[in-house]
Amino acid sequence: MFSTTVLFSALELGCIYALVAMALFLSFRVLNIADMTTDGAFTLGCAVSATATVAGHPILGLVLAMMAGACAGSVTAMLQTKLKIPSILAGIITNTGLYTVNLAVMGFSSNVNMLKVQTLFTMVRPSLGLLYRLIPAFCITALAGVGLTLFLKTRLGLSIRATGDNPDMVRASSINTAFTVTVGLCLSNSFTALSGGILAQYQKTADINLGTGMVIIGLASLIIGETLMPKGKLWMKVLGALLGSILYRFIIAIALRMDLPSECLKLISAIIVALAIGLPAVKDTRKKGAA
Repeated sequence: MFSTTVLFSALELGCIYALVAMALFLSFRVLNIADMTTDGAFTLGCAVSATATVAGHPILGLVLAMMAGACAGSVTAMLQTKLKIPSILAGIITNTGLYTVNLAVMGFSSNVNMLKVQTLFTMVRPSLGLLYRLIPAFCITALAGVGLTLFLKTRLGLSIRATGDNPDMVRASSINTAFTVTVGLCLSNSFTALSGGILAQYQKTADINLGTGMVIIGLASLIIGETLMPKGKLWMKVLGALLGSILYRFIIAIALRMDLPSECLKLISAIIVALAIGLPAVKDTRKKGAA
């Protein structure tokens, strides 16, 4: 059913989008915040990375993409912690404003073409051969996953985890929850923007609509990963985000092989998320019925 090209494409995209799943793991699972900044931060990463790559700095473009994503996360955190705007609404406000920001970064053009410039992947192509896209994508994602796991075990990371579990207890312990939320959202959106930056160089194009529906894609990957991996250590949850993202891309590849129109992919993503979220409830209902 799968050709080598389709197989490698699913693995490569799975690694790239896994960064979004990790970002949502941090915001959605650890901090218990529904961060709607994801779509705009992903496009922001695409725009910044593409602009820097066209200027001849593909590696710097990824670093700048992460910094830009962190800035977007700080805006959402400020709206939430300083102005007391609900988290969902704060993310929507930031996401709306980022549309204009992203256009400005791309020179008020809806897309940026990188076909004739050197990207991260074309730089390593002579030495890596057929794996010139898979190895860099996997290495960056693996490093990000290891870094996230180690960070969440530090004192600050434990404070962020405690903030998501019980913010009242954290405040009683004289920990500034506004600071921990800000750090968490900045890190989360820097991961999202990094994913967008890598994808832009992978596809050699950046488009203003690339981030549309990214929340659904990330949630689908995250929930599939949680279903695959047993509940346990932190590194298992991070690894689950990677595996879930890869499996999600294979599901999409199967849908494409079945000649389903590309317009149906968002609907398929929504169905996957709904089934993954609702599956535990269905299992519990069956167990109660059997009892």
